Amino acid sequence: MTITNENCVVGIEYEVKEAGATEVVDSNKGTGQPLEFIMGVGQIIPGLEEALVGMSKDESGDIMVPAEKAYGARDDNAVQTLPIEQFEGVELQDDLTLYGQGEQGQTVQVTVKSFDEKEVNVDFNHPLAGKDLMFSVTVLSARGATADEITSGQIGGGHDHGDGCCGSGTCSS
Repeated sequence: MTITNENCVVGIEYEVKEAGATEVVDSNKGTGQPLEFIMGVGQIIPGLEEALVGMSKDESGDIMVPAEKAYGARDDNAVQTLPIEQFEGVELQDDLTLYGQGEQGQTVQVTVKSFDEKEVNVDFNHPLAGKDLMFSVTVLSARGATADEITSGQIGGGHDHGDGCCGSGTCSS
Protein backbone atom coordinates (compact mmCIF):
# COMPACT_ATOMS: atom_id res chain seq x y z
CA MET A 1 0.00 0.00 0.00
CA THR A 2 1.45 3.35 -1.06
CA ILE A 3 0.92 6.39 1.15
CA THR A 4 -1.09 9.20 -0.37
CA ASN A 5 -1.45 12.70 0.99
CA GLU A 6 -4.76 12.26 2.80
CA ASN A 7 -7.01 9.75 4.54
CA CYS A 8 -4.25 7.21 5.08
CA VAL A 9 -3.54 5.90 8.56
CA VAL A 10 0.22 5.51 8.76
CA GLY A 11 2.41 3.95 11.45
CA ILE A 12 6.12 4.72 11.50
CA GLU A 13 9.17 3.91 13.53
CA TYR A 14 11.46 6.95 13.64
CA GLU A 15 14.55 8.54 15.04
CA VAL A 16 15.23 12.27 14.74
CA LYS A 17 18.41 14.31 15.14
CA GLU A 18 19.26 17.91 14.48
CA ALA A 19 20.77 18.03 10.99
CA GLY A 20 24.51 17.40 11.19
CA ALA A 21 24.36 16.26 14.83
CA THR A 22 24.85 12.80 16.27
CA GLU A 23 22.62 13.09 19.35
CA VAL A 24 19.12 11.62 18.97
CA VAL A 25 16.51 14.15 20.15
CA ASP A 26 13.49 11.86 19.83
CA SER A 27 12.84 8.27 18.84
CA ASN A 28 10.39 5.41 19.14
CA LYS A 29 12.82 2.80 17.77
CA GLY A 30 12.74 -0.44 19.68
CA THR A 31 9.64 0.52 21.71
CA GLY A 32 7.23 -1.63 19.72
CA GLN A 33 4.90 1.40 19.63
CA PRO A 34 4.67 2.98 16.17
CA LEU A 35 3.80 6.64 15.82
CA GLU A 36 0.36 6.46 14.18
CA PHE A 37 -1.34 9.39 12.49
CA ILE A 38 -3.80 10.25 9.73
CA MET A 39 -2.26 11.88 6.67
CA GLY A 40 -3.63 15.31 5.78
CA VAL A 41 -4.88 16.16 9.28
CA GLY A 42 -1.76 17.99 10.53
CA GLN A 43 -0.88 15.50 13.26
CA ILE A 44 2.84 15.51 12.43
CA ILE A 45 5.19 18.21 11.14
CA PRO A 46 4.43 19.16 7.52
CA GLY A 47 7.85 18.37 6.06
CA LEU A 48 7.82 14.81 7.36
CA GLU A 49 4.26 14.23 6.20
CA GLU A 50 5.09 15.52 2.69
CA ALA A 51 8.15 13.26 2.46
CA LEU A 52 6.16 10.15 3.40
CA VAL A 53 3.85 10.51 0.36
CA GLY A 54 4.76 7.77 -2.11
CA MET A 55 6.44 5.53 0.45
CA SER A 56 5.09 2.03 1.13
CA LYS A 57 4.84 -0.38 4.04
CA ASP A 58 8.28 -1.72 5.10
CA GLU A 59 10.08 1.07 3.21
CA SER A 60 12.78 2.99 5.10
CA GLY A 61 14.47 6.27 4.38
CA ASP A 62 16.32 9.28 5.70
CA ILE A 63 14.33 12.49 5.42
CA MET A 64 15.78 15.99 5.85
CA VAL A 65 13.13 18.45 7.05
CA PRO A 66 14.06 22.15 6.93
CA ALA A 67 13.16 24.25 9.98
CA GLU A 68 10.36 26.09 8.18
CA LYS A 69 8.61 22.74 7.50
CA ALA A 70 9.33 21.41 11.00
CA TYR A 71 8.77 23.66 14.03
CA GLY A 72 9.23 26.94 12.18
CA ALA A 73 11.69 29.75 12.59
CA ARG A 74 12.76 30.83 16.04
CA ASP A 75 10.76 33.87 17.22
CA ASP A 76 12.68 36.20 19.52
CA ASN A 77 9.35 37.76 20.58
CA ALA A 78 8.41 34.40 22.12
CA VAL A 79 10.93 34.98 24.93
CA GLN A 80 9.24 36.74 27.84
CA THR A 81 9.99 37.85 31.36
CA LEU A 82 7.30 36.99 33.90
CA PRO A 83 6.97 37.71 37.63
CA ILE A 84 8.28 34.88 39.79
CA GLU A 85 4.92 34.77 41.62
CA GLN A 86 3.46 33.00 38.59
CA PHE A 87 5.76 30.06 39.35
CA GLU A 88 4.87 29.58 43.01
CA GLY A 89 5.41 25.97 44.05
CA VAL A 90 7.67 25.21 41.08
CA GLU A 91 11.28 24.29 41.77
CA LEU A 92 12.87 26.45 39.08
CA GLN A 93 16.05 25.55 37.26
CA ASP A 94 17.59 26.65 33.97
CA ASP A 95 16.35 24.72 30.90
CA LEU A 96 13.37 23.34 32.88
CA THR A 97 10.46 22.51 30.57
CA LEU A 98 7.02 23.43 31.90
CA TYR A 99 3.58 22.85 30.45
CA GLY A 100 0.62 25.16 30.90
CA GLN A 101 -2.64 26.12 29.28
CA GLY A 102 -2.83 28.70 26.51
CA GLU A 103 -5.56 31.26 25.87
CA GLN A 104 -7.61 28.83 23.72
CA GLY A 105 -7.17 25.94 26.17
CA GLN A 106 -4.33 24.30 24.23
CA THR A 107 -1.26 22.87 25.96
CA VAL A 108 1.65 25.31 25.89
CA GLN A 109 5.27 24.31 26.45
CA VAL A 110 7.76 26.81 27.83
CA THR A 111 11.42 26.52 28.76
CA VAL A 112 12.88 28.41 31.72
CA LYS A 113 15.94 30.22 30.39
CA SER A 114 16.98 32.05 33.57
CA PHE A 115 15.51 33.41 36.79
CA ASP A 116 16.28 35.49 39.85
CA GLU A 117 14.37 36.35 43.03
CA LYS A 118 11.93 38.61 41.11
CA GLU A 119 11.58 37.41 37.51
CA VAL A 120 11.64 34.33 35.31
CA ASN A 121 12.74 34.44 31.66
CA VAL A 122 10.81 31.86 29.64
CA ASP A 123 10.96 30.81 26.00
CA PHE A 124 7.69 29.83 24.29
CA ASN A 125 9.53 28.59 21.15
CA HIS A 126 9.53 24.84 20.60
CA PRO A 127 13.00 23.55 21.57
CA LEU A 128 13.58 22.51 17.93
CA ALA A 129 12.36 25.79 16.38
CA GLY A 130 14.85 27.15 13.87
CA LYS A 131 16.54 23.77 13.45
CA ASP A 132 16.72 21.53 10.39
CA LEU A 133 15.91 17.94 11.34
CA MET A 134 17.06 14.57 10.00
CA PHE A 135 14.54 11.74 10.38
CA SER A 136 15.32 8.07 9.87
CA VAL A 137 11.95 6.39 9.33
CA THR A 138 10.50 3.00 8.54
CA VAL A 139 6.88 2.71 7.45
CA LEU A 140 5.41 -0.06 9.59
CA SER A 141 1.81 0.23 8.38
CA ALA A 142 -0.36 2.09 5.90
CA ARG A 143 -4.08 1.65 5.37
CA GLY A 144 -7.10 3.63 4.36
CA ALA A 145 -8.79 5.53 7.17
CA THR A 146 -12.30 4.48 8.19
CA ALA A 147 -15.18 6.91 7.71
CA ASP A 148 -15.19 7.50 11.48
CA GLU A 149 -11.45 8.20 11.51
CA ILE A 150 -11.82 10.68 8.66
CA THR A 151 -14.70 12.45 10.42
CA SER A 152 -13.16 12.50 13.91
CA GLY A 153 -9.49 12.88 12.99
CA GLN A 154 -8.80 10.19 15.62
CA ILE A 155 -7.35 6.76 14.88
CA GLY A 156 -9.67 3.93 15.90
CA GLY A 157 -12.42 6.31 16.93
CA GLY A 158 -16.11 5.56 16.61
CA HIS A 159 -17.51 2.24 15.51
CA ASP A 160 -16.08 -0.52 13.39
CA HIS A 161 -18.16 -3.39 12.09
CA GLY A 162 -15.02 -5.49 11.60
CA ASP A 163 -15.98 -6.35 8.03
CA GLY A 164 -14.13 -3.52 6.30
CA CYS A 165 -17.37 -1.66 5.50
CA CYS A 166 -15.93 1.58 6.83
CA GLY A 167 -12.66 1.43 4.87
CA SER A 168 -13.19 4.52 2.76
CA GLY A 169 -9.62 5.83 2.93
CA THR A 170 -7.61 6.60 -0.16
CA CYS A 171 -4.30 4.80 0.31
CA SER A 172 -3.48 3.13 -2.97
CA SER A 173 -2.52 -0.52 -3.33
